Amino acid sequence: MSQLADSFRDKWKLAWQSPIFRKKIIIGVFLVLVILGFFPLFFQTIEKRQGILLHDWILVRIPSYDVSIFVFIIIWATTVLILFRSVQDPDIFLQFIWAYVFLCLLRMISITLIPLDPPDKLLPMIDPISNAFYGKKYITKDLFFSGHTSSIFLIFLCLRKKTDKIFALISTIIAGILLLIQHVHYMVDVIAAPFFTFLVYWLAKKTVVNRNVKS
Repeated sequence: MSQLADSFRDKWKLAWQSPIFRKKIIIGVFLVLVILGFFPLFFQTIEKRQGILLHDWILVRIPSYDVSIFVFIIIWATTVLILFRSVQDPDIFLQFIWAYVFLCLLRMISITLIPLDPPDKLLPMIDPISNAFYGKKYITKDLFFSGHTSSIFLIFLCLRKKTDKIFALISTIIAGILLLIQHVHYMVDVIAAPFFTFLVYWLAKKTVVNRNVKS
């Protein structure tokens, strides 16, 4: 165990010696903190506007049940996993942090451009950790595209070990289904999430992560 810890420290020590790497990590973490601080204002604003109610022919055939606890377990289990792997590998952390920045920005753009009203029979998602970033009022109009699905899928993309990736991919699928069961998203929100997530993952990799990393 001690040798493993030393190996992880050596990886971070070596990576941190690169000025480019340090700059990318510091800017990335700073942007995440700024975005998270801006989230309550953004989500409380979009919650006040009038949106479009979609007719989701699949969703109307699914009974509505409160499965918040299961979604909560999945999202935070995968979050703990990516944080643990990030401690072990600075490259994973760099990829994840910048892809997450792009993901948040793209979600805010898409939610702004596509105003939707929540599905019928929506049951509030109980997640005391995530809800803290949304403000005092429960948010129902952060719809296209699904933040829970995209976040877990991003974790899947950033992980390296085969067993980790299998776990994260299965978690993505289960979370997407559970979100539909609770009627907090339309089918299109969940299906579109992986495509947009892969786009930001690729964009972060091409524009930030792999550019002059070893300089």
